[in-house]
Amino acid sequence: MADLGKKYCVNCLADVTNLRLRCTDCPDIELCPECFSAGAEIGNHRRWHGYQQVDGGLFSLWGPEAEGGWTSREEQSLLDAIEQYGFGNWEDMAAHVGPSRTPQEVMEHYVTMYIHGNLGKACIPDSIPNRVTDHTCPSGGPLSPSLTTPLPPLDISLAEQQQLGYMPLRDDYEIEYDQDAEKLISGLSVNYDDEDVEIELKRAHVDMYVRKLRERQRRKNIARDYNLVPGFLGRDKKDKEKENTPKRKITKEEKEQRVRLRALCQFMAHREFEEFFENMHKERVLRAKVRELQRYRRNGITRLEESAEYEAARHKREKRKENKNVVASKRGIKEESKDGEFAAIENLTGFELLSDREKVLCNSLNLSPTRYLTVKTIIIKDHLQKRQGIPAKSRLPGYLDKVLKKRILTFLTESGWISRDAS
Repeated sequence: MADLGKKYCVNCLADVTNLRLRCTDCPDIELCPECFSAGAEIGNHRRWHGYQQVDGGLFSLWGPEAEGGWTSREEQSLLDAIEQYGFGNWEDMAAHVGPSRTPQEVMEHYVTMYIHGNLGKACIPDSIPNRVTDHTCPSGGPLSPSLTTPLPPLDISLAEQQQLGYMPLRDDYEIEYDQDAEKLISGLSVNYDDEDVEIELKRAHVDMYVRKLRERQRRKNIARDYNLVPGFLGRDKKDKEKENTPKRKITKEEKEQRVRLRALCQFMAHREFEEFFENMHKERVLRAKVRELQRYRRNGITRLEESAEYEAARHKREKRKENKNVVASKRGIKEESKDGEFAAIENLTGFELLSDREKVLCNSLNLSPTRYLTVKTIIIKDHLQKRQGIPAKSRLPGYLDKVLKKRILTFLTESGWISRDAS
């Protein structure tokens, strides 16, 4: 009963349940592949009759000795997948073949059987005529991927990536340096009827594009080496604050010198640039030390032990000079402050004829020295005539109001120019 579902070859009686070839002209004629390929003829069946392949999809095309045990159905799915997804998309091809095959198994089986196997040797010639040279191979060609080795992605957050337009998986930016560089080769195509001039022109376009790619990558390398992206995002200062290692304080002159020599960054690595300025700092320190030793020698010091005593004496001497200068400056400030009190009237006529108290009075009353002297003369003259019994009329000028007159009379009385009764 178990053999009822099996099929046998009508010529050699072999089991053809998995694969058989059925004649479309003769009923009940089913042959095995070996008898069919040998051209077996039985009864009215002839070798030129039409045929139909009948199989259960479980036989192997490469025989039982082939690795992996691939069935005909899997082989058919593999060929359909390579046509649909293209060579190299092994993950998609494995999903198309079935869950029982991994991408690694799909790649190894196709390369072994269809490329390096007998089928590949028979179908793929050793030399292909008029074949276009592949310039994208990783052998250092003009468009080789090894031309610009991608750097590891920047360690920045998603928000910072969006701010910069940065694509970490490609290490590219939405707006690159020389954004239109690809237009040089976007319209190029290789034709078999191209003349030599046209070919050389296209090569020149490719060469210009390669130069732009190298310049673009060079700028990326400089930005990565000098940490320009973290500096732009403000993370460079935070990283410096976290560092516990103390660093030498950079002077203002060195900062200005760094700005002037910034153009050297494109020719020097960051480490070399920092070493360059560190060596310049050491040179300045050594020059200062040499000048100090020369000064010791000019002053008759030949041993370092004597230099300490010399420096102590020099320090005391400079301290005394500094104290003298401070005292002199304080005196000068006091004199300048006194002179500065009368800045409004010191340049007017008659200022030198006033006493210090009169200068203060004229400055407080905003009265010119000549007018004050005129009023003073009139008041003292009238005072003397009254004391002699000579009647006198007041001849005070019109610009003198009651307030000014009272202030001046009080001042003259306190100064002793006139008596209190007269005032």
